[in-house]
Amino acid sequence: MAHLMQMNSTDKLWKDLTFDLIALGVFEEPELTKLGQEVDLAIGGQITSAIANGDIKGKAKETTIFFAADYRVLVVGLGKKEKFDFEVVRRASATVTRMAIEKKYANLALEVFGSDVSASQALAEGVIMGSYQFLNYKKEDEDQFELVSAVALNADAAGIEKGSKIGVAVCLARDLGNHPGNVATPTYLANTAADIAKEGGMKLTVLDREEFTEMGMGALAGVAQGSDEPPKFILLEYHGGGTEKPVVLVGKGLTFDSGGISIKPGAKMDEMKYDMCGSALVLGVMKAVAVLKPRLNVVAAIPSTENMSGAKAYKPGDILTAYNGKTIEILNTDAEGRLILADALAYVSKHFDPEFIFDFATLTGAVLITLGHIATGILGTDDELLDRVKKAAMVTGEKFWELPLWDEYCEHVKSKIADLKNMGKTRQAGTIAGAAFLKEFVGKDIPWVHFDIAGTAWSDEEVPYNVKKTASGAVVRTVLEVMGV
Repeated sequence: MAHLMQMNSTDKLWKDLTFDLIALGVFEEPELTKLGQEVDLAIGGQITSAIANGDIKGKAKETTIFFAADYRVLVVGLGKKEKFDFEVVRRASATVTRMAIEKKYANLALEVFGSDVSASQALAEGVIMGSYQFLNYKKEDEDQFELVSAVALNADAAGIEKGSKIGVAVCLARDLGNHPGNVATPTYLANTAADIAKEGGMKLTVLDREEFTEMGMGALAGVAQGSDEPPKFILLEYHGGGTEKPVVLVGKGLTFDSGGISIKPGAKMDEMKYDMCGSALVLGVMKAVAVLKPRLNVVAAIPSTENMSGAKAYKPGDILTAYNGKTIEILNTDAEGRLILADALAYVSKHFDPEFIFDFATLTGAVLITLGHIATGILGTDDELLDRVKKAAMVTGEKFWELPLWDEYCEHVKSKIADLKNMGKTRQAGTIAGAAFLKEFVGKDIPWVHFDIAGTAWSDEEVPYNVKKTASGAVVRTVLEVMGV
């Protein structure tokens, strides 16, 4: 873990603070805020001179550093004022922290970009997420540098506090995803859940291989057969909403995926440590719930195992029986995520009375081909719930795209010798087939949305608050927004 754990706010005058870097924001057709004018005056009018000379244009991503005797001033472009939103704030504040790490400025002060105190939460989210580095296993890197502090000037203190906690929750999801498979095992996920349960006063239940097999989770048990690493079925229950129906979150916890008997190609197989990012996302959400303590009920379910090709591994042609009694013909052992999710969805449908169910999984390579690393694919059974996700995304700046789940696609996963098969038609609608399969395990009349995060779970895009080629913690913030946390 290498990131700021908290951004602070202060009402003190900026001159009375000690910092290495102070950050100011300007829009296109640059005009300094009152704070910006004060800082500019203190450094001899360098900023206004640069604006007058055209060196500062205020375009998004533009950064300019000025020098005082004891500190530096960073002016960050915010783009066109008419396009300003909270995502601009996140990206600008993350740009500040990324540059501070690069230049080795340890202590930061930032104005609330856009001169809108309601942007304070977004500012803190961007600062915390932008400060993230994964340095756990770099023992001899002389260039390592971590930020020490960040303070917001004239900000909304509650917004800064909330944004900090949400940012830390996203960073937890990133850490879980970035750990290698020999560290982030099912047991490790269960221990993380235990820490969250203790912090948030939650109920934790962890079932081992023998227990969930005896209960009838034949799909999870089948996938787990080929691995000696102990699998787990993890349940976290947060009760903060009285008798209200719980929101149920299900996360795929496949801590390493070799493909099993249908083994994957060797190239990029190392990336399959990320196959548990659905569970990391859920644990990130529950981390935020633990510290923010909202007035609602939340249940998190994580089926977790490896998918290996040991002597006992399940095979193409096998038939497994899921928790709800439906039989599944195995056509490809590398379509294992939907199998472990099937048991989890069936379990929570039976034992809870959900307001709605979300499930999260790095489920299909097809979604990456369709949407790249930019958007998460969503499919579901309830238009109103899908709309809630889309509206939340407008606040968080994350991108989602709905794919159809028509009856014709659902026919693709029907088997001739069992109730279902774990693959759809060859090279057709792979992401939709995965969701069509999962739909069979969601209880009748329960609103449900499936999130295929295979393209967004780790970053391949240049976004200031994401470190390229590492886990992104995507979707954590949107789920919290949907839930009203």
